Amino acid sequence: MSTREEKLKAAQEALQAGRFEIGLALAQEALEADPQDGEAHYMAAIATRYLKRFAQAAQHLGELHAAMPEYGRAWQEQGHLALAQGDREAALAAFVRATRFNPALEASWREQARLHTEAGRPGDAQAATAQRERIANLPRELVAVQHHLSEGRLLRAEEICRHFLRRNPKHVEGMRLLAKIGIEFGVLEEAEFLLESAVVFSPDDLQLRLDYIDALRRRQNSSKALAQAEALHARDPDNPLFQSRLAIECIQMGEYDRGLALFDQVLEKLPRDPASLTSRGHALKTKGARKEAEDSYRAAIASKPDHGDAYYALANLKTYRFGADEVDAMREQAARPDLAFMDRVHLSFALGKALEDAGEYKESFAFYEKGNDLKRAQTRYSADKMSNELAKQREVCTSELFDKHDGSGHTAPDPIFILGLPRAGSTLLEQILSSHSQVDGTLELPNILALAHRLRGRKAGVSRYPGILHDLTAEQLAKFGQDFIENTRIHRQGAPLFIDKMPNTFRHIGLIHLTLPNAKIIDARRAPMDCCFSGFKQLFAEGQEFTYGLTEIGQYYSDYVELMAHWDTVLPGKVLRVQHEDVLDDQEGQTRRMLDFLELPFEEATLHFHKTDRAVRTASSEQVREPINRKGQDAWKPFEPWLGDLKAALGDRV
Repeated sequence: MSTREEKLKAAQEALQAGRFEIGLALAQEALEADPQDGEAHYMAAIATRYLKRFAQAAQHLGELHAAMPEYGRAWQEQGHLALAQGDREAALAAFVRATRFNPALEASWREQARLHTEAGRPGDAQAATAQRERIANLPRELVAVQHHLSEGRLLRAEEICRHFLRRNPKHVEGMRLLAKIGIEFGVLEEAEFLLESAVVFSPDDLQLRLDYIDALRRRQNSSKALAQAEALHARDPDNPLFQSRLAIECIQMGEYDRGLALFDQVLEKLPRDPASLTSRGHALKTKGARKEAEDSYRAAIASKPDHGDAYYALANLKTYRFGADEVDAMREQAARPDLAFMDRVHLSFALGKALEDAGEYKESFAFYEKGNDLKRAQTRYSADKMSNELAKQREVCTSELFDKHDGSGHTAPDPIFILGLPRAGSTLLEQILSSHSQVDGTLELPNILALAHRLRGRKAGVSRYPGILHDLTAEQLAKFGQDFIENTRIHRQGAPLFIDKMPNTFRHIGLIHLTLPNAKIIDARRAPMDCCFSGFKQLFAEGQEFTYGLTEIGQYYSDYVELMAHWDTVLPGKVLRVQHEDVLDDQEGQTRRMLDFLELPFEEATLHFHKTDRAVRTASSEQVREPINRKGQDAWKPFEPWLGDLKAALGDRV
């Protein structure tokens, strides 16, 4: 047998037949070819457990956890190994972790129920039994979908799920799973539609409601998400899960006092819950309560020392400095082979920041690189595919297109789009302009990106957007613009103008101009090495996959500059370019320049933007609460020995 797949298939058949020595030998052959082969380690662990070679089984599982820390089957096997050695407590912990990573592992639920019963915990046993029965009663196709989804095989999961739903179009669990797959792929509009429909079919299914709220939040459909959370909370106002969901949605809508009060109610019942403490910290940070946010993050870490999210939240304050004891604690957790994937990612970025502040640049870069490598392996981003997409905008969005649609669109002058790349200074420009009495700062609104996605459709497997822009009618363009104004109204506070600060909408300036011809557009630009390296150091909540590699982000920056030059050619005067370094050199001059472009009178408050009391949700939230400074300028230079790939990707733009 020559191929890996053939060896592992034969090993699996041998294990199923009880021929454990043969299965082990075949798995070891695969490991000789690739010592990091997770599936081979898994089979070797099963074989050695049955052969009662427990130390060898533990070694294989250790290797497997290090390579695939969120592989549910590996933790299930860890539970079986612990049972074989008589350690019921370790077994229970492993089975619980297994179902956290893969809820479709029926054997893990069964063992949890048995172990809880033996320990005299009937309530926990009953809950585990209910989960086991739920899995047992699911169609086998959907159990397979859940396994593929949990183990990262999204295309196969989607294929099986869609096939199942063609035969069972109103099966709510099938709809829920396809929505989860859609969220993983970033197809949020379809996910929302599936979950909204499923809730109609099964209005009392709480998991559906929770998933629906999650999809609505991801689409920033804040009012609907809040309404759903209110309905859940009304069912059981003392339920901490419902209180937590409502708190999150209140904060999304800017109701900080109510949201924080709800988190306080959760923490009265669950005083050491790390997720609630961290979410409460995020809310306090957004509101500007810096010290209280730090205290909440530290409390989360005290409760769960490997809680990478809270460590990274401290690092993401940007102005926070870790003490030596905190760095040592992070190193200790990062060295654990069983650390969960996102905890490892968060700790890598946090250690990168801590060591950068300490001047340990080589090790700092190593941690930044590790965090980015982990995230890049998780994404499906292709720099070449993105380059082709942006080239298509240049090909389609010509002067002829805009001449043909001249006079179309919705005439509202309300929106100000501040766009460009993340970490380019757009939050600073937003804070300056939203300090003006006639301008509301809002959020990074997803509406334009959602419209572009909706226009893509598919024709013979090829995206119809942006080519479809040539075929849209004046009525359609006006309707799209009107919908944008209406759907974003909820984020405004009553000023005549408002800001949409979604950075990557630079890809869709043609669509913006066709639907909202009187909107103003500001391109926030920063020196390429500073902008790109700052993005590389930042762990974004979601999206921005191009930042997880030096080559990828350098190529994206170059494509962005080229596309912006195209917009300048076909839409002369449409975009005001504001260079971040010019704002640092002459804040008042650049502020007046922006206000002149927006046809607004100068107001002194725009020069004192750091005193403006408003919620800021981006990574720069603490920085824009300080007067202008040059702390981030040339921050890449100490890392120059390791930035060759970035320089190569930027070429002459360095």
